[in-house]
Amino acid sequence: MNRYELIAPCHFGLEAVLKKEIIDIGYDISSVEDGRVCFYGDEEAVCRANVNLRTAERILIKVGGFRAETFEELYQGTKALSWERYIPENGKFWVAKAASVKSKLFSPSDIQSIMKKAMVDRLKEKYGIQWFAEDGENFPIRVFLMKDEVTVGLDTTGESLHKRGYRKLTAKAPIAENLAAALIMLTPWNKERILVDPFCGSGTFAIEAAMMAAGMAPGMNRHYTAEQWGHIITRTLWKDTIEEAQEEVDTAACPDIQAYDIDPEMIRIARSNAKLAGVEQMIHLQTRPVEQLSHPKKYGFIITNPPYGERLEEKSALPTLYKTIGERFRQLDSWSMYLITAYEKAEADIGRKADKNRKIYNGMMKTYYYQFMGPRPPKRNEGQR
Repeated sequence: MNRYELIAPCHFGLEAVLKKEIIDIGYDISSVEDGRVCFYGDEEAVCRANVNLRTAERILIKVGGFRAETFEELYQGTKALSWERYIPENGKFWVAKAASVKSKLFSPSDIQSIMKKAMVDRLKEKYGIQWFAEDGENFPIRVFLMKDEVTVGLDTTGESLHKRGYRKLTAKAPIAENLAAALIMLTPWNKERILVDPFCGSGTFAIEAAMMAAGMAPGMNRHYTAEQWGHIITRTLWKDTIEEAQEEVDTAACPDIQAYDIDPEMIRIARSNAKLAGVEQMIHLQTRPVEQLSHPKKYGFIITNPPYGERLEEKSALPTLYKTIGERFRQLDSWSMYLITAYEKAEADIGRKADKNRKIYNGMMKTYYYQFMGPRPPKRNEGQR
């Protein structure tokens, strides 16, 4: 087994959640930076991180890093990296994404083309050939430039980890699966407690919560780019990792998870997605407006992503909608509510200042995760905390 430094990008503002996940699956953190967490691991770690991490975007093997203020320095720094360790003679390789922040080199297309040339020149020398067929497996590269420091990673994941494979149908503005998972993980919710999403859309919060309750690894039903890299990670290792994840699934889990939406078509979509995820039996789905939000039991959680008013014609309805959310929440006097929104008057219209407020970027949109804490259950319900 080789020892690598691995890079796990994530949503800005959720680095601490991902860091805890990585530690929980048994790996040592090397650094935490804006939008990514780095850690050490071997080939097995590549497999286990891809299959088990709920909040990461992807897993990269760090090929190297260097400083570059000019394109010549970028070329020489890239050429000095040991590309032959990863890419075979017939490998198809390219810089899939280049991101630059506060750096002198900022043109993604120029960065990509210069790095590709440097990689080709390095591999020409190492393999003693002048032309690459690139008809083999894919080796996508991702590069980050931050204040002229270049970090180069080999993408083991391919399609982003938020694509679990269950969401074939979506709502108008779906929340990413890994973001939904991270927001749930920021709460004290566990499978013994009630969870309600009154704006469920395509069902993402409810499905992610049900998968957590059942111990389902988020990535055990999809494929990865690095599955084809037999010279780096064996097929057996991938197979063993999936089998390990499958053994952890509790098919008898019976959490109290409820998902509502005013649109019956959204409930149909959510039910279809839940079925694909294998958790349909764990979620109560119902067409219901937020005005009818209620529950007879105490100490539950509302975790939701209500409308932001992205469309101009929807903005006028937001004050009434958020006032209704506040009214229904007050009726659930022992409950907690966690709500992500870009609507700036959310607290004022809900009628209560949040106990905590975390800024999170949902893609390029700045949103706030408002956390309204309810009381903890009494000590006799200690097992439900």
